[in-house]
Amino acid sequence: MQPLTESDIRSSFVNATPDELAQLPIPGLHETLWNEREYLGWRDPQAARRGYMVSWMDGEPVGIVVRAAGGSLRPGIAAMCSFCHSPQPATQVRLFSAARGGEAGRNGNTIGSYICEDLGCSMLIRTAPPHLNPPATIAMRSESLLARVHSFTADIKSTA
Repeated sequence: MQPLTESDIRSSFVNATPDELAQLPIPGLHETLWNEREYLGWRDPQAARRGYMVSWMDGEPVGIVVRAAGGSLRPGIAAMCSFCHSPQPATQVRLFSAARGGEAGRNGNTIGSYICEDLGCSMLIRTAPPHLNPPATIAMRSESLLARVHSFTADIKSTA
């Protein structure tokens, strides 16, 4: 992923309200390992159910605001993130919804997906020991993750 600045992030959101943009917390960009990310995802420490995702699409950063569902999946079962396809305990996967951009979103039209609770899919696809997760496997998972993030983001951008 190409590095992002605070200005890039703030101007990238396609489905944020003016209030959300005014309260947008910026993560520690100086700590980010950009070459190990497909997208930048973070949760809002002041609004527990709100999260943010920014990825590069067609040479420009595109950001979306997502909201976590109030409840979580039942503990003790397995779940899989729709983005990184990592199986994990159900308590670490959450249903997130995002308002569509434009008039459709203002009218309440949303799209949802089950995503890692911390929006940290980029780190999760790289956590296995090297002998179980060789560079070729990471590259394949990275491409697939980015394709799914782009598909979800494109659906959000769509005003249909």
